[in-house]
Amino acid sequence: MIKHLFYFAFIFFVTNLNGQDFKLFEKEVFVFENDTLKYRILKPLNYNPKKQYPVHLFLHGAGERGDDNVAQLTHGGKLFLKKQNREKYNSWVIFPQCPENDRWPNLNSDAWDKKFKNKITKPNKSLNLVIRLMDQFIEKKQVDKNRVYVSGLSMGAMGTFEILYRRPDMFAAATPICGNGSPETLMDRKLTDMEGDHRTIVDLLTDQVEFANVIILNKTDLVTKQELSFLNRTLNKLNPSAKLIESTLVR
Repeated sequence: MIKHLFYFAFIFFVTNLNGQDFKLFEKEVFVFENDTLKYRILKPLNYNPKKQYPVHLFLHGAGERGDDNVAQLTHGGKLFLKKQNREKYNSWVIFPQCPENDRWPNLNSDAWDKKFKNKITKPNKSLNLVIRLMDQFIEKKQVDKNRVYVSGLSMGAMGTFEILYRRPDMFAAATPICGNGSPETLMDRKLTDMEGDHRTIVDLLTDQVEFANVIILNKTDLVTKQELSFLNRTLNKLNPSAKLIESTLVR
């Protein structure tokens, strides 16, 4: 009986601890004209209002859309809360949430393989709100404007490329993770001189996997065990002899 009580007490403690951890991401709402954007923000560790800190913006994937102001922390939230990361990369961290009926990239549906045209268009409402939020936030005295970063996962990776296009001078570095594949051929991009080479960008990446001796899977802590297992199985089918090395961050 005592053993079972201890087990349930331990589960309660861990669950409660995780909940308390995510509460460090304060819930906020940004309003621009008649539109609102829900987001979570993590203050720098041992925050001192007299100091300047970097800013890291993270754009979530399609599966974390909604209006609960919670789901966007599913991938990456715990990473930014790790004590060693907060000590080494002490910064503001912003997680905005895209509504269910919108997207970070300039698309009007979830057809992620769309070929983008080389023309200037207005951003979708959600990304426009993120841009407006960042325009204001980086003007704070507590922000180091030379160290503003953006990362994005899946749909968020597409949003990362777009926000770089729309604010090219805002970010010092970017990390787009698992964005959509490009249907353009190497000839479209003028990346080959071989006549009749109709490979797409994705085909080229597949070729690189098939001929690689070592494949490094970085930032594996940003995906679930099931997603990582699926990726490992896929790569093993493409190249059974390649050595797969899993890594987090840049370690």
